[in-house]
Amino acid sequence: MTTTPVATTNSVSELKTKIKLRQARVAIIGLGYVGLPLALLYTEQKVRVTGFDIDERKVTTLTQGGSYIVRILPNEIQQARSKGFEATSDYARLADMDAIIICVPTPLNEYHEPDLSYITDTAKALAPHLRAGQLVVLESTTYPGTTEEVMIPILENGNKHGLKASRGGPPNGQEIYVAFSPEREDPGNTTVARRDIPKVVGGLDAQASEMATDLYGTIFNRIVRVSSPAAAEMTKLLENIYRCVNIALVNELKMLSLRMGLDIWEVIEAASTKPFGFQPFYPGPGLGGHCIPVDPFYLSWKAKEWDFRTRFIELAGEINIGMPYHVLDYVAKALNRHKKALNGAKVLVLGLAYKKDIDDLRESPSLTIIELLQQQGAAVSYNDPFFPTVGKGRKYDLQMTCTPLDNLGQYDCVLIVTDHSDYDYQRIVRESQLVVDTRNATKGIDSPKIVRC
Repeated sequence: MTTTPVATTNSVSELKTKIKLRQARVAIIGLGYVGLPLALLYTEQKVRVTGFDIDERKVTTLTQGGSYIVRILPNEIQQARSKGFEATSDYARLADMDAIIICVPTPLNEYHEPDLSYITDTAKALAPHLRAGQLVVLESTTYPGTTEEVMIPILENGNKHGLKASRGGPPNGQEIYVAFSPEREDPGNTTVARRDIPKVVGGLDAQASEMATDLYGTIFNRIVRVSSPAAAEMTKLLENIYRCVNIALVNELKMLSLRMGLDIWEVIEAASTKPFGFQPFYPGPGLGGHCIPVDPFYLSWKAKEWDFRTRFIELAGEINIGMPYHVLDYVAKALNRHKKALNGAKVLVLGLAYKKDIDDLRESPSLTIIELLQQQGAAVSYNDPFFPTVGKGRKYDLQMTCTPLDNLGQYDCVLIVTDHSDYDYQRIVRESQLVVDTRNATKGIDSPKIVRC
């Protein structure tokens, strides 16, 4: 008869000692844009990390010393492997880990409601392999209450040994420790080192908070403890809703400025000279990435449980979701001024990624804009140095191949959606018939060919 190891009453101090001595074994579930960089940070600090992912292609790539994220070079993976990092899809190995960090996606479904299937599926797969004394931290952005209302019940009901999440009572040797700590990744940001981004931690009880603080203190220079997992969950939503609402504001002001004949970029630049009370946000063709277009809807959905309507969030979402349609309208108007119809026009879209200089397609407005152009009968091509091809995703099915930047004059319109640094905008304007610029990428270039929207 086999038994699972149980935690002793000093399991917290034991794990703290392991963390301090770099002897704790850390599992990171989900090796995407959040999980893989986190694994590398721990490995750099000589912490033993095992990465878990259900995508066998990722596991194979990492095992062979390769990378599938542009900003992470293969030699970084190889260095990590030389220090003990490994990747696997075998969840049974979670029983050997001291701390488990969950970094899985939390998208929206087709009705703009939270899709927690990645969290619930992960919790169900993890639960049978739990052992007493382990720390489990959720990093996936979600609505307040997810950790306590969704994940913990699955972990408690799904394990075979009667383990319960520690809630501050006297230990009985059958506890697991649970916390929430939101990821704060900013792909493409080279000005702030990951270690310098303060890490917010909210444990289910003081012991869980203390353990999570020590674990993250290994790789982050500052830990910010809050009172509960829900407070930490709300912290992340506030950060992204703040950005979402302000981006919606400047998007709306951009559309007004266009009607008034004003340059919103000039206005923002001038307002930014104020040394207090103003932070610049910039308009664009729509929101992209896994956070800002998604997170606000998690809170607005949860708010209904309290019969509360989040009007700012809903209005901001309405404006930002409408920006690709604004771009479509401007392309049509710009072509019309050239005595051409959108139906049948050849349009080259520059940039698929949701922001410059990254290889991330999640929620990218480019995908929506391409589909809208195609629906209106345009013959659409694209160029993006990070994407040789684009196939099918959760919300798109394009099946397209990157077009070289040759013979730009063949296109009726070149549409700048993502302002990658590698593009030679002087040349693009010079060789194109018409350029519609959604990012102010052509700032400083004076040409009648340019339409800024």
